[in-house]
Amino acid sequence: MFGLSYWFLPLFAGCVWLGTLLAMLGTWLAQGSPHYPWQDVGQHVTYISDIGASRWGYPLFIAGSAVMVVVFNLSFVSERWLRHKGRLTHNYTMIEKVLSVCAIFGAIAGGMGLIFLTIFNTHLYPRTHISMLGLFIAGYIISAIFICAEYQRLGIHFREYRILRASFWIKLTFIFVEGALAIAFGITQYQGRYNISAYLEWIVSLVYIFYVWSFIIDFIPAVHTKHPDNRFPPVRRADDEMAMNTQAQGSITGGPVYSSGGHGYGNETDSYGSQQPMAESGLYNPPRQGVVAPSANF
Repeated sequence: MFGLSYWFLPLFAGCVWLGTLLAMLGTWLAQGSPHYPWQDVGQHVTYISDIGASRWGYPLFIAGSAVMVVVFNLSFVSERWLRHKGRLTHNYTMIEKVLSVCAIFGAIAGGMGLIFLTIFNTHLYPRTHISMLGLFIAGYIISAIFICAEYQRLGIHFREYRILRASFWIKLTFIFVEGALAIAFGITQYQGRYNISAYLEWIVSLVYIFYVWSFIIDFIPAVHTKHPDNRFPPVRRADDEMAMNTQAQGSITGGPVYSSGGHGYGNETDSYGSQQPMAESGLYNPPRQGVVAPSANF
């Protein structure tokens, strides 16, 4: 990737979206904050969509949204591919893979909603525009829910990697914040409080940027696993189950526990817990010794 790693994808996508919004807002202010004919009479704060329906804002809105959507959705696909290749922690079960794929489809639906709402502008296609806005917000929130579910399950089995917990909580926060803002946006617009609704639309769009940038930390481990020798070993659930069974038997009899499975570091080729590249990155806190069984809490 021309000397760059995969973290550049969400960084670039977020910067494109931020640049698009700033360019639209800055130009509108430079023109003297004009009041467009399709705005409400008492509306003093313009919607992003109002600017996007103007003669000069229409192509800018479409171009910026399309570039951002394509690059950001590539981040979802890249995350799935990197886990498959061992550049990121492998999925522990098929459930995590299904959740990841569902997150990709949710992101695709949300991206299509964003592109279509820029094409069907609020001036000529108001109803279609509102429908596509709903698809955009719902698509990415649903995608974030699936991502959180995947990371929550990964965190149960890979407790030593703090980056999974950090990413989980950041995205969970996005779900609640963006969901609350979207509801407030819909209520104020329905009540005809267009100025407050316009402020909320800008806030929703800015919060979305931080969600896009949150994927940067997800790709940081891939920086240390470019070489095949440094990649994550394949997950071997049989070893992990053996470790838990051995630990349980040792606890019952009161004797010591001996096992090469689970998260132990005695056999780096067989244990999925020995992931040295991540320990070197400082983003993880692997156990020093003993067998650590997966926890039911995250």
